[in-house]
Amino acid sequence: MKRFFTLSVVILFSVTYLFAQNIVGTDPENKNVILEEFTGIHCTYCPSGHQIAQGIQNANPDVVLINIHTGSYAVPSGGEPDFRTPWGDAIAAQSGLTGYPAGTVNRHLFPGMSQGSGTAMSRGNWVAASNQTMAAASYANVGVESYIDVETRVLTVNVEIYYTDDSPESSNFLNVAILQDSILGPQTGGGAGNNYNHMHMLRHLVTGQWGLEITSTTTGTLYQNTLTYTIPDDYNDVEVVLEHLEIVSYLSQTTQEVISGSRGTVTLSGGPDPLTAEFVAEATEFCYSGTAHFASTSTGDPIQYQWTFEGGNPPTSQLMNPNVYYAAIGDYDVTLIVTDALGNKDTTTNVDYIQILDCVGVDEEASKIALSVFPNPSHGVVKLNIEADLFNAVELRVIDIMGKVVYEQSNISVVGSFNTEIDLTGYSDGIYFITVSGDDKQVSKKIFLQK
Repeated sequence: MKRFFTLSVVILFSVTYLFAQNIVGTDPENKNVILEEFTGIHCTYCPSGHQIAQGIQNANPDVVLINIHTGSYAVPSGGEPDFRTPWGDAIAAQSGLTGYPAGTVNRHLFPGMSQGSGTAMSRGNWVAASNQTMAAASYANVGVESYIDVETRVLTVNVEIYYTDDSPESSNFLNVAILQDSILGPQTGGGAGNNYNHMHMLRHLVTGQWGLEITSTTTGTLYQNTLTYTIPDDYNDVEVVLEHLEIVSYLSQTTQEVISGSRGTVTLSGGPDPLTAEFVAEATEFCYSGTAHFASTSTGDPIQYQWTFEGGNPPTSQLMNPNVYYAAIGDYDVTLIVTDALGNKDTTTNVDYIQILDCVGVDEEASKIALSVFPNPSHGVVKLNIEADLFNAVELRVIDIMGKVVYEQSNISVVGSFNTEIDLTGYSDGIYFITVSGDDKQVSKKIFLQK
């Protein structure tokens, strides 16, 4: 027997977003590096290039990395994902590359470093070229802020460019690119099979192949532009995950020479109403080994919010929506805590009690698997909750930024919910990916270590 009842809770919290004015400074600055790396899933030495590029950014967080899948090594086969874009071939063609991996630093020609006669360089020269670039003065400062409405998937980008000196060209070009992290896929030489973590992948150029023309390029000019673009669910059948996007902007002198650029910030917000989110908790009773579960769902966007019911006896476990579970039959006075994508919390106390009466049989929902990780960022010890339906052989792995598996646990039996901890205090600060898989399903979460 199943009983159904509904608990409606309305939470009001402010989701405020205002584009800042003058997001760039007016004092002269040095150039920022825009490293375009030409790569492909069948390129054996490309993971080495990824590691070198990531090292440059780790040492200089403002550096922009753009991984462009192009050329013969990027051609998928046998059902492999297609990471190519309509833009990559033309960018690679003007670089004069002769081998992979290749990269350009600000599309500048560095004498003695070219693979051939163009701007493309082998990976061993990227550090030196980047250091030279960051030591050179820029005649323009670039700033970017972006906002994504998770309900409509509309991206709004605000760009400002301030000219601290005259450009040698009467026209410059504004470029805005959408990059995506945490894309699991094949990579020859990556040591992770089909679960290599592809980072900084170029997904789209909002401003087209060579950018939008800027016709005033003299000292003291402040250029401002606001662009909007609706982000699709996928490119080439490869999912676009909004939380994993990075929006970057850079200024090119022509289609070749890049002056400087910025990584900016990305703000996720939105929902049915950007100022009001209504959450409806719907209880469905079902049993696994005599344990009753309380499942809640939201009328809002499940990407945007996380909530936890606390209190009662016993308390709930913390889970990413849409599911929060009670571990036993009973009545509960609870506190509902809602956390938005930015980590802001809103608490509603004295929520009406939830009554789980009984449970008979097994819920016949389709099999599913879910993962929550917290805290994030973490100082080392990461708490996990794996949610799955009748999975007896769940695999847990932690993968570093280069796709190397640094921790693995197999044959975990999960019936409903499983809590565990992983101690990552011995690992370097940075980005890691925690994946769980079972019954041909897989979910991955990105976590930041900051000790």
